[in-house]
Amino acid sequence: MLDHFVLLADYNHWMNDNLHQAAGRLPAGALEAPRGAFFGSILGTLNHLVVADTVWLKRFASDPAGGRWTALHALDDIEMPGRLDAQPCADLAAWWSRRQRLDAVIVAWIGQLDANDPGRIVEYRNMRGDPHRRQLSHLLLHLFNHQTHHRGQATTLFSQCGVDVGATDLLLRLPVPE
Repeated sequence: MLDHFVLLADYNHWMNDNLHQAAGRLPAGALEAPRGAFFGSILGTLNHLVVADTVWLKRFASDPAGGRWTALHALDDIEMPGRLDAQPCADLAAWWSRRQRLDAVIVAWIGQLDANDPGRIVEYRNMRGDPHRRQLSHLLLHLFNHQTHHRGQATTLFSQCGVDVGATDLLLRLPVPE
């Protein structure tokens, strides 16, 4: 099962790089322009992904196993976001810096998981403070699915601006058997 999460972490990193390249091809002001999307603009959508990833990574870091998941502590200096529509990154450069940092943490952390970790139960509180318990493997599926969902929204917004993000299929990152 761990190899699936390694693959998803790689795919996540690759797709975020593709979004960054696409954002660099937008005309001035297009990234921040209101587009009627759930998070307003392209930058609002990209910020939501940064916020949600930060929330989940900080939840994982607070798990009792978080002490041995040292990669997660690279985010200790970042505050837990208070809202899912927060805008921690004011522009493309700030977003890209934070995105690269988060992706590096995700890749490193997934590499630190052992065979027993996916089955462990993680206890956390949602944004309202309600307690929850879920299996780590299921939460990881949610993390990566959530990223894919909102990146799909972002690619649509890019397309509406005349910028092609390129191929987005996970298939392109699958290893070829020898």
